[in-house]
Amino acid sequence: MHSRPHALTRRIAVGVVAASALLAAGCSSSKSTPAGSGSSTIPATSTSAGAAVFPTTITAKNGPVKLAAEPKKIVSLSPSATEDLFQIGAGSQVIAVDDQSNYPANAPKTTLSGYKPNAEAIAKYNPDLVVVADDSSQIVEQLGKLNVPVLWFDAANNLDDAYNQITELGAATGHATQAATEVGTMKQQINAAIAGAKKPASPLKYYYEVGTPGNYSATSKTFIGSIFAQFGLTDIADPADKTGGGYPQLSDEYLVTSAPDLIFLADTKCCQQTAATVAARPGWSAIPAVKNAAKGTVVGLDDDIASRWGPRLVQLVQQISKAVNQAQG
Repeated sequence: MHSRPHALTRRIAVGVVAASALLAAGCSSSKSTPAGSGSSTIPATSTSAGAAVFPTTITAKNGPVKLAAEPKKIVSLSPSATEDLFQIGAGSQVIAVDDQSNYPANAPKTTLSGYKPNAEAIAKYNPDLVVVADDSSQIVEQLGKLNVPVLWFDAANNLDDAYNQITELGAATGHATQAATEVGTMKQQINAAIAGAKKPASPLKYYYEVGTPGNYSATSKTFIGSIFAQFGLTDIADPADKTGGGYPQLSDEYLVTSAPDLIFLADTKCCQQTAATVAARPGWSAIPAVKNAAKGTVVGLDDDIASRWGPRLVQLVQQISKAVNQAQG
């Protein structure tokens, strides 16, 4: 969800999906800890409360997928799915993850690509389940020819989609109970963060930056936009999305004229953007969010968390809630 054309594509959609060829980069979700508390390594193992039932059929984007037995050798080519799997206690079943799955730290990262997956390279791991976020290179069909079950979970459209993917992965791996617990915890924490945000007299306007240079943004149609909408915020990118792709490029003039009250930077790692670099941009000093930056109205997000749809969504929502309150302080 960010932007140098290639990088942006992955981030937003496949932890990013190629739904918008413009999305770029991505770093790409995980343990539900309070924002600012830092990342912690998710345990690779954990016991399951309740016996798993197999064979079972899981519903994914590629349709119903039958799993004859609990998978013991899982390959994840989706950073979001990787975080989900470790969070629900299936980490010990994961034998390989793609080169973008950088969380948790103990995930077995490899050179496998989720952008351009290679069936032959994946097959060398002899997996009994592969999870993907995109069907690049027709990987679902290619692995199907090798009799390898594949679950295709593409970019979530909203929070319910994210919760559902965790639930399905729980059922697929024999950790349904832990997945249900995780979803319940996420819902409680996310709902609390949204409820804890003060409601402004008039809607606050925000700019969400997914890539620079270029001022690429995300509209309210996107997954990230649906989260901001929970706070009643107005996305200044919406009127600029002439193609309906969800990730328009905004001009400096448009941004200054739109006068956002809040700026969220989801390109702090890939592009080293900060409140200071934003303030130094020509003309941006006139933007309300920049003027009030001392109050915390220019918010730097973790690129990975902002571009994935797993358990660390809690941290993202908590950070948005805090920013909304600071803007009204």
